[in-house]
Amino acid sequence: QVQLVESGGGSVQAGGSLRLACATFGYTWSIYGMGWFRQAPGKEREGVASIETLGGSVSYADSVKGRFTIFRDPAKGMLYLSMDSLKPEDTAMYYCAATYKKLDVSIPPMAEDFGYWGQGTQVTVSS
Repeated sequence: QVQLVESGGGSVQAGGSLRLACATFGYTWSIYGMGWFRQAPGKEREGVASIETLGGSVSYADSVKGRFTIFRDPAKGMLYLSMDSLKPEDTAMYYCAATYKKLDVSIPPMAEDFGYWGQGTQVTVSS
């Protein structure tokens, strides 16, 4: 079992920056990949970014490429999402997720590939 706890959400004006953090607990040594997802009201959950825990390969949704960066601090058991040049359309609940499955990093992460989820942290970007 893996437990995930997100933090770092908040309200920011368009063009601003935020850094989300995800703390991992439990049987983390078998995790193959981790990812960030988001869900806005009335919309489906969208894969934002993913990272392989061994090789460090990453993938991003086209909508966030060049603005968001996913990275890890394995020694601290932490996953991060650095978000720059935020836009109102980035407003959503953001979720951290983990998987024991091998990821296809040629595409953005897919929710059905992840079995462990955090409770989410809200990001609101005002224009």
